[in-house]
Amino acid sequence: MPAKPISLMGAHEIRVRLGGVSRQRAYQITTRTDFPKPVADLAQGKIWLTDDVETWMKAHRRSADDADEM
Repeated sequence: MPAKPISLMGAHEIRVRLGGVSRQRAYQITTRTDFPKPVADLAQGKIWLTDDVETWMKAHRRSADDADEM
């Protein structure tokens, strides 16, 4: 059985997936203690597993939108 390809996201893809949030907002979200840890920190930035980010977004989307109020 062939291995499932690894799907990755960088900050830009996360920004787009969150509805086009600003770089600053994406940084706020990705540095939250409950956000998945990146799998790599490259010269171009951090990289996350898409499955981890999507799972987090399903569980936390509303609270991520409301984080400005914290």
